[in-house]
Order: sequence, then structure tokens, then C-alpha cells
Amino acid sequence: MPPRVLTVAGSDSGGGAGIQADLKTMLALGTHGMSVIAAVTAQNSLGVQGYWELPAEAVRAQYRSVVDDIGVQAVKTGMLASALLVETVAELLAGSTAPVVVDPVGVSKHGDSLLAPSALESVRRKLLPVATVATPNLDEVAQLTGVTVTDENGLRRAADAILALGPRWALIKGGHLAGDAVDLLTDGTAEHWLRAPRHDNRHTHGTGCTLASAIAAGLAKGHTVPEAVTAAKEYVTGAIEAGFALGGGIGPVDHGWRLGPGRI
Repeated sequence: MPPRVLTVAGSDSGGGAGIQADLKTMLALGTHGMSVIAAVTAQNSLGVQGYWELPAEAVRAQYRSVVDDIGVQAVKTGMLASALLVETVAELLAGSTAPVVVDPVGVSKHGDSLLAPSALESVRRKLLPVATVATPNLDEVAQLTGVTVTDENGLRRAADAILALGPRWALIKGGHLAGDAVDLLTDGTAEHWLRAPRHDNRHTHGTGCTLASAIAAGLAKGHTVPEAVTAAKEYVTGAIEAGFALGGGIGPVDHGWRLGPGRI
């Protein structure tokens, strides 16, 4: 039986991010992906045209159905849309012993809001405290903590602010800074700086979902947090380099890049 990983997130109808990106990543990394759909988006390469939350009881039923029968070895959360869904998912995860990767999704790649402003406090108080690893980008750090980062030196301040909200580890993604793509992983004691070359490719839809899912896959395999994050960074860097055009806007990263050309 392969390691089992559960994603609790929104569906991306364009297939580049969300549940679809999560499941592709989990398959590419040798794990069995399962899903709890929290919201449905109408989304393509140009942006998000709308989204609809599922009822809390539907989210709870999906989660219990999977966990009680199949079991999970890691969980990843993504778009949760509302305070009610954030708190529902946090309550479920608080009763789990599996490691949890929280991607506190606030906006899409195109700048479209995917989280109600009223849900931010629920993310701070309920969801982040159950996280093994939280993976905010710099916009999400600012949303959650008020800390604005303009250079690498600011990543430590961002990490401290996120850790103060309760996760065991914080991965602060510095991909929006100039220069190499640098991220900081820390538990407040040990620091791991992860650097990768910045690829000249605009087709980067799904990077955050892909990275968080890759970390969850590593944790499900029994890797330590630093090991899982390092491997996930390598995987997402290759996926970004191989990202391809799709539709008229920003295309997705290539989740199957390790399979090589001619794989389809």
C-alpha cells in the first residue's frame, strides 16, 4: 500500500491548482492522494470567475469517510473559503495524529480573493495551531500578521510572526522577492535556507498548492520536516521550469516533469 495523503481544499476547474494540482503532485511523488472538496471554483488561465463553498456537513462527511476507513499518513489544507469551513477543518484535524501541512490560501495566482476577510481570525486562532508546517507566501504573511517583507532579511521576522500563531514549523516562501527563489524553513531554533534559480517562465499557476502537497507526500513517507521540504522545493522548481502555456493567460506548472518528454 502506498503512503496515503489527504488534501482538503478547493477544486480548480482549469486543472492547474487546488485539488487537481494536489492529486497530480501526490501521484507523481509515489503516494495515494485522496480529497475533501471544500469549495468549487469556476477558474481558468485568466482568473477565477466565481466560487461556491460546500456545506460544512459535506466537508465533515468527506473527511470522516476517508479517515475512518482508509486512514491517512499526512494531510494538506488549501482553499477553505470561509470562517465556518476553516473552523470545521481545524476541529477535524485537531483530532488527528497525522502531520498537517497548512497552505493558508488567501488569493489566487491572478489576485482573486479565495478567503473571506472574516475567516482570517479563524485561520490565526484555529487552523495554524494544528499545523505541523505552515507555508504562507509573502502576501499571506502580510494578511495574517501585518508583517511586510521586502528583502531576505525580512524572512526571519515573517517566520517569527507566523510561528507565534502556533504551527510547529514555518516555511516562508520568498518567491516574490528579487533574485533567486529563496525560502526560509524554521521551527524557531533551527533554520534551513532553501535556494533555487529563478526560471524565466510565467506559467506558474499552482506553485503553492504543489509545494504544500509535495511536503505532505514527503511527511507521509516518514521524512522529517526539513527532508520533506527540501525534496518538495526540488520538485516544484522542476515543475516551474517545465510549466507550459494553457489558454490565454497563466499556464500551470508541469506536475509530471520528471517523466520526461513524450510521456503523454
